[in-house]
Amino acid sequence: MRRQVLFFISIVSLGSVLGQVSYSIPEEMAKGSVVGNIARDLGLDVRRLNAGKARIFTGDSAEYIELSKERGVLLVKERIDREALCTQTTPCALHLQIILENPMEFFRITVEIIDINDNSPSFKNEEKRFEISESAVTGSKFVLDRAVDADIGINGLKNYSLKPTENFVLKIQSQADGNKKVEMVLHKPLDREKDEQISLLLTAIDGGEPQMSGTVKIYVTVLDVNDNAPVFTQSVYKAAIAENSQKGTTLTTVSASDADKGTNGEVSYSVSTTMDSVSDIFTINENGEVILVGEVDFEKAKYFQIDIEAKDSGDTLGTGTLQHVYNYEVCRTNDSRKSDCKFGRAGSQNVLIMDPSSTGTMQRIQNEKSILDEPESPLEVSFLE
Repeated sequence: MRRQVLFFISIVSLGSVLGQVSYSIPEEMAKGSVVGNIARDLGLDVRRLNAGKARIFTGDSAEYIELSKERGVLLVKERIDREALCTQTTPCALHLQIILENPMEFFRITVEIIDINDNSPSFKNEEKRFEISESAVTGSKFVLDRAVDADIGINGLKNYSLKPTENFVLKIQSQADGNKKVEMVLHKPLDREKDEQISLLLTAIDGGEPQMSGTVKIYVTVLDVNDNAPVFTQSVYKAAIAENSQKGTTLTTVSASDADKGTNGEVSYSVSTTMDSVSDIFTINENGEVILVGEVDFEKAKYFQIDIEAKDSGDTLGTGTLQHVYNYEVCRTNDSRKSDCKFGRAGSQNVLIMDPSSTGTMQRIQNEKSILDEPESPLEVSFLE
């Protein structure tokens, strides 16, 4: 086993010798393995260790290291698992003190625990299933689960591979947090009549010696083609609501239709889940009614953007889904007069902004394209007092 030792001694004002020694040992050494010859490295006679009642002080740390006073060496007392001790922290080290009496002397000992390749990359689940329409276009991406490797450095996760590659290829993207985004990209059209079920194997590989790996099975069910996606009757829906509105209030009703027949033409609605918890404040029922289920506070949020999704029953992946932007503003209730709000623009989206000087109507501000296609249509707003 590879071990390293660094040694230096300084003289303190009281005349006692304060020494410090650093060792490096690999994790998982067997019990009783020698860490280092502490008597020699500190320049002490073995008899001094016995006469001075030498002992190790570990503080709150577990006693992984013990002192053999008869031999003058430090030994591994308990098996050391670097991942359990330090997780991803580096360097990983144990800090000890050796104390001697008559005269009193203190020696600081640092034992760095070096990672070995004792962990394989692993996936949270043993398999992942997809249902993909045979009409899916080449270039379509499907996010795969990342593997985790408890080891660090060169022993950590290095790369992935996907086999077979007849229909899908692997795309790996490094992210800012050091992790990798793993995607499966369709590069050859699917044919349900030829292959209704496709099995693939995703392998994660580390960079250690010996090299270790982990796998996850991927099963793809190819669905019969669904020719038409749900289409909303409007490209943008807009509404306003008073901030003291009761839960259960209906904001507006959206509608989407699907030209397909049977289950492929059955449309369902949902509010997309986002990090800003919009789905906790609004919901949508089977009739397309957008309903208030949480509380709205004008002082906290003047407007929200809600993504409404329409999906037919013929495509469980939602490839016939329209991301529908729904903007509205909470209008403040004012005892002395009605407060007004109107539509404005934020980037490429239509939003509602407060305008105390407005006349009580909401004007739709259109972008350059839509202003050629449809006239302005003022939307009257009723405000609660």
